Amino acid sequence: MAKVRIAPDVFFLDRTSRRPFQTQIREKVIESILSTQALPGSLMPSSRKLAEHLGVARMTVTLAYQELVVQGYLETQSRSGYLVAKTDAVPRLPKGHVNEPIENSEVWKNILSENLAARRRVVKPKDWRALPYPFVFGEMDTALFNHTAWRECARQAIGKRDFDLMAGNGATDDPLLVDYILSRMLPRRGITANQDQVLITVGAQNAIWLAIELLTRRPLKAVCENPGYPDTLQALQWCGADITTVDVDQYGLPPNKIPIGTQAVFVTPSHHAPTGATLTRERRLRLLEQAQEHDFIIVEDDYEFEMSFIQPPSPALKAIDKDQRVLYAGSFSKALFPGLRLGYLVGPERVIAEARELRSMILRHPPGHLQRTAAYFLAQGHYDLLIRDMRRAFAKRRAAVVDALGNTDLEISGAAQFGGTSLWVKTPDGIDTETLATDLLKDGVVIEPGAPFFSGDNQPKGFFRLGYSSIPVDKIPEGVRLISAKVTAAQKQKL
Repeated sequence: MAKVRIAPDVFFLDRTSRRPFQTQIREKVIESILSTQALPGSLMPSSRKLAEHLGVARMTVTLAYQELVVQGYLETQSRSGYLVAKTDAVPRLPKGHVNEPIENSEVWKNILSENLAARRRVVKPKDWRALPYPFVFGEMDTALFNHTAWRECARQAIGKRDFDLMAGNGATDDPLLVDYILSRMLPRRGITANQDQVLITVGAQNAIWLAIELLTRRPLKAVCENPGYPDTLQALQWCGADITTVDVDQYGLPPNKIPIGTQAVFVTPSHHAPTGATLTRERRLRLLEQAQEHDFIIVEDDYEFEMSFIQPPSPALKAIDKDQRVLYAGSFSKALFPGLRLGYLVGPERVIAEARELRSMILRHPPGHLQRTAAYFLAQGHYDLLIRDMRRAFAKRRAAVVDALGNTDLEISGAAQFGGTSLWVKTPDGIDTETLATDLLKDGVVIEPGAPFFSGDNQPKGFFRLGYSSIPVDKIPEGVRLISAKVTAAQKQKL
C-alpha cells in the first residue's frame, strides 16, 4: 500500500520572528503530528522540496529532520526518506470542529469587584524597539549586555549538580544568590543583614506587593508620594488601604506633611519615581524619627542606585534605620534586563518569615534555574563589568539629552543627582503630553506622559519622563528636536 506523502505547503515560516528557521521547522512538524494532521507512517516532504517551498537551505531542513528522529517524532526508512513515527509515546490531540465560545461577560462583570484593565499605568508601544527614537524608561540596550556570558552562566546552572538541587519543590531561595545580596549588594547601600532577613522575589514590584498584602490584612492608613510610582498606589487601593498622597518637592517627600495616624509610608528616597529627586539626609533622619514617634513603618523602593555615574548615591534609608522600621525592596531587573524579574525584600526576620509564607501560597519561589544563572552572572564578575559599561554609556547619553534640551523650550523639572536613566521634563503651559506622545509616535518618537504618576482626578498634563537607557546616543539630538517641534506646533495651534 502506497504511503501518504505530506504536502510541503502544510508548513510555513514566520520571517518576522528572530527565532531560527531550523527551530521553527521542528515546531511545525511536531504541531502537525500532535494534531493528527500528519498521521503515523506518513512520508514527510523531501528535504529538497521542503527547502524550496520554505526558501531555506536544504541543510536547515535536514538538520531539523535529524533532530526530530532523535526525539522520536520521525523515523527514517531506506529509500523512502523520513516518516512520521509509529509510536504510542507521542500523544495526539484530536483535531476537529471547535465550537464558537458564547459571550457571557455579564456573569463575570457581576463577580469581579473592580476593572483593573482601566487602571492608570505607563504603557509602552509593543514595537518600541523598532522605532528610531525610543525614549522609554526601564528598558535595556541589548548592545551593552554580555549575552555570551549569560548563556555560559545558564549552561553552568543546568549542570547535573545544580539541576539536582533545583529539581525539588521546596520553597527555597538560591543560597548563592542570597549570599551575593548579603555580601555585595546590600553593603553597597550601607545595609547589614543575615539570610533570614532576605527574601528573593519576582522583581521589586513583587516585593512591594507582598509587603502591601501583609500590611493590609488589617485596616491600613498609608502615605504615598505624589507624583509617585502608579503601581504602588494602585496596589494599595486594590488591597483596601486608606491612602493619603503627599506632594514631593525638589528634595523629595516632606516628612512634616505626613498626617498623624499614618501606619505605613511608601517612599523612593534615593531616586524618587519619577522626578529623580533625592531625599536629603536631614529629611531621612526626620522621617525615621517620626516613624519612631508616631509608630509607623516605611517601605523603601531603592531602584536604580547602580546607575551612579555623576556622584555616589546616598546611603539607603534602611542603612540608617536603627529601629527595624524599614522594609527594603531591591531589584536586579533594571541593571540586568527587565524580563529577568528578580528582586529581593529585606526586613526583620519575623516579617520576612511571614512574607516567605505568603509567597509560597502564590508561586512557591522564583524559578530555580533563573536564580542560579543570575547568581553565577553576579559572582563571576559579569554584573560589575556590565554596570561599568552602562554607567559610561548612560553618562554620554544623559549629557546628550541635557545638551539637546538646552536648545528647546522644554524644562528639566527633575533628575537624579547621581545619574540614573531618565529625566523628568516639563513642557510650556497648555501642552497635554498624552496627546503629544500620540502625535510623536507618527515620527517614531516614544515618550512617557506624566499624568499616570499623579493621584486624583485632575493630574497635571504638562510633564513627561524622558528615558535614555535604550536609545543610541546619536539618535538623541534628532529625537529631542522632533519633540520640541511638536510642542512648538501645538503651541501655535492654541494661539
